[in-house]
Amino acid sequence: MADPSSYRPRPGDVPDSPGVYRFRDEHRRVIYVGKAKSLRQRLANYFQDLANLHPRTRTMVTTAASVEWTVVSTEVEALQLEYSWIKEYDPRFNVKYRDDKSYPYLAVTMNEQFPRVQVMRGHKKKGVRYFGPYAHAWAIRDTVDLLLRVFPVRTCSAGVFKNAARTGRPCLLGYIDKCSAPCVGRITPEDHRELAEEFCDFMAGRTGTYLRRLEKQMMEAAEEMEYERAARLRDDIGALKKAMEKNAVVLADATDADLIAVAEDELEAAVQIFHVRGGRVRGQRGWVTDKVEDVTTGALVEHALQQLYGEESGDAVPKEVLVPALPEPVEPIQEWLTGRRGANVSLRIPQRGDKKALMETVRRNAQQSLALHKTKRASDLTTRSRALEEIAEALGLDSAPLRIECYDISHLQGDDVVASMVVFEDGLQRKGEYRRFQIKGFAGQDDVRSMHEVISRRFRRYLAEKERTGEWADGTGTGPLGDATGTDPLGDDGPGTDGTLAGPEVITDSLKDDDGRPRKFAYPPQLVVVDGGQPQVAAAQRALDELGIDDIAVCGLAKRLEEVWVPGEDDPVVLPRTSEGLYLLQRVRDEAHRFAITYQRTKRAKRFRAGPLDDVPGLGETRKQALIKHFGSVKKLRSATIEQIQEVPGIGRKTAETIAVALAQAAPAAPAVNTATGEIIEDEEPDTTGGSSGEPVTAGVPDERRGQET
Repeated sequence: MADPSSYRPRPGDVPDSPGVYRFRDEHRRVIYVGKAKSLRQRLANYFQDLANLHPRTRTMVTTAASVEWTVVSTEVEALQLEYSWIKEYDPRFNVKYRDDKSYPYLAVTMNEQFPRVQVMRGHKKKGVRYFGPYAHAWAIRDTVDLLLRVFPVRTCSAGVFKNAARTGRPCLLGYIDKCSAPCVGRITPEDHRELAEEFCDFMAGRTGTYLRRLEKQMMEAAEEMEYERAARLRDDIGALKKAMEKNAVVLADATDADLIAVAEDELEAAVQIFHVRGGRVRGQRGWVTDKVEDVTTGALVEHALQQLYGEESGDAVPKEVLVPALPEPVEPIQEWLTGRRGANVSLRIPQRGDKKALMETVRRNAQQSLALHKTKRASDLTTRSRALEEIAEALGLDSAPLRIECYDISHLQGDDVVASMVVFEDGLQRKGEYRRFQIKGFAGQDDVRSMHEVISRRFRRYLAEKERTGEWADGTGTGPLGDATGTDPLGDDGPGTDGTLAGPEVITDSLKDDDGRPRKFAYPPQLVVVDGGQPQVAAAQRALDELGIDDIAVCGLAKRLEEVWVPGEDDPVVLPRTSEGLYLLQRVRDEAHRFAITYQRTKRAKRFRAGPLDDVPGLGETRKQALIKHFGSVKKLRSATIEQIQEVPGIGRKTAETIAVALAQAAPAAPAVNTATGEIIEDEEPDTTGGSSGEPVTAGVPDERRGQET
C-alpha cells in the first residue's frame, strides 16, 4: 500500500486549468481517469488526510503510485479526452457500465449496392442505418415481416443472393411478393435503393405520408373496380398500422427524445434508457455497474451519456435528453452533446406532464433491473460460497458463517419501538425463522439499549432451550443448522414471551418440543450482524458476554460508509468495494431493516385504529361494527341509554351495561383538527373501531409528518 504523500506533486507544478488526470499503480497500469475544471484544485482533494477521504477514494489513492495530467483548452475537450482514455485503459476504479444483455438492432445496409434489412448486434458500422435497440430479436422479425408487404426490401444473406443470381431463380420471399427480387433483375438497383429509403423513412417515424398515399391508391383502385388490387392495398395499410401499434404513442407532437433513469444503492447502480422517436418508444436498453468510486447520481448520468453517445453523431443523438439528475456542471456535457448531434440538444429533468410520467416508468424499469441483477447474483452458489469465505477471512472466523442472524431497531421518534431478527443460511434467506420483538424494558428512544435488550432476550431463550433439552451437550441433536426442512410462520413478540407463532404451522418433528409445540430460537448462529456502528456492536457483545456466550461472532454494518465494525476495535474493517462478502452483509442488513420497518408500521396502524370499544370484554368485530352502524359514531353511542343499546341486534342487557360502563370510564377522544384551517371539528367523534369508514382523525398533523422512521 503506497503512501500518497510519496508521489504527491508540488502545488506549484499542477496547472490551474482544465485537464484530464491519470492515477497509475506501481506497475504503471492506469487505475483511474478523471477530468477537472481546475487540475490544481481537484488533485489537491486527493492528497488530504486519509481519514477525511471516502473509503473508495482512500483505496484508490493508496493503490496508486503516481499521478500525471494533460492540459486541455476547454471542459468539453476534457470530457472527450476522459471518455477516450477510459475506453483505452479500462481503469479499475472508474464506473464502467456493462450491458445486462446484448441488444439487437434493426439494420439497413445502405452501404451495399442492394441494401439488406437484417438484425444486427455489437458495434455499429459506417453506412448502416440502425433502428432500435429492441428488447428481443423476435420483435424485429415480427415488425419486418409486416413491413415487407409494403416495402419488399432484400433480407437474404450474401450467399443466398449470389446463388439466386447464378440460378436465375429467387428465394421463397420473391415468389410470395415479400421481396422485390433484385437478385434476378425484377427491380433496378436505383428503384431498390429508393424502396430501402422509404423503409427507413417509415421506421424513422414518417408514417403519415405512406399511409395517406396507400389509402389514396386503394380508393382509386376501388373506383376503377380493380377490387383485387384495392384489397391488397387494404391489407398493406392494415399491416402498416399493425406495425405502428406495436409502439404506442407515449409523447405528443412526434417527440424525439431519450429518457435515462437510474436506480442505485450503496454498492451498485442500474441505468435504463427508453428511445422515443416520433412520439413512440422505439427501443429500450439497460446497464448495470459497480460503484467503485465515490459518485453522485449526476455523475452516474454523465458516465451514461458518455457511453451512450460517445460514438454517435447526427440524428442518433436526439434533440432532447431527459435525465433524473443533471451532471455538475451541466454546460460541458450539454455542449458536447450538441457537438455530437450538430444541432442544439436539450438536457433537462422533466417536471410535469407526459414526460415526467414516462420518466417514472423508466425509473421503475431501472429498479426492477437492479433487483433482478441482485437476485441473479445472490442465487449463484459459487458467489455465495466466496461471500461467506470473504466474511470469515475479514472477521477472523475459524469457518464460514453458514447461519447469519441480523438485528435492527425501528421506531418513530421513540414510539412503537420494535426490533427484527432475520436469518440467512448458506447465504439465502430463511423467512420461516424470522422473528419480531417489542421493546419492553424501557420507554423512549435508545437504539443501543434496545439492541442490548433484544440480543439478551434472544440468547436467553437459546440457552434455556439448550439447558432444557441438553441435545448439544450430549451429542444427540442435529447441530446448529439441524436437518429440518420445514418452515414456521413469522414470530410476533408478545407480552411475556420472546416470540410467538401465529397462523397455520408447517413444522417438522425436529423443530418441535416433546409436547408438540414449535421450538423458538433453538439454533445458534455463527455470526450476529447488527445494523449500526460501534455503540450497537458493543451493546450486542456485552449482552453475549453477560450470558457467558463466547462462541458467536458479532459485527455491525454502518449504513453511511458501509464499514464493518467488530467489538473492541477502534477502526472498522473496510471490505473491498467489489467484495461479495460486503454485498451479502448489505443484503442481510437491508432485509432486517425492511422487516423491522414493516412491523413498526403495522403496530402504529393498530394503535391508531384502537378505540374505547376495543376494551369491552367479549365484544367482537361484528358487534362493534353493528353498534357504529346503528348509532353513527362513538360519541352518539356514549350518550345512548342501556335500552337504546339493546336495540342493536345481538346486544343483550348484560353486554349493553358493560358497553355503557366502558364508555363512561373511557376518556373522550381529543377533538379532531382540520389541519388546513386550524378549525376544531366537534360535530362527530371519529370512528376508531378500525372499520371500513377509514382511519381516525388525530389532533394536529398526521403522525408521518412528526418524525421519520428508523
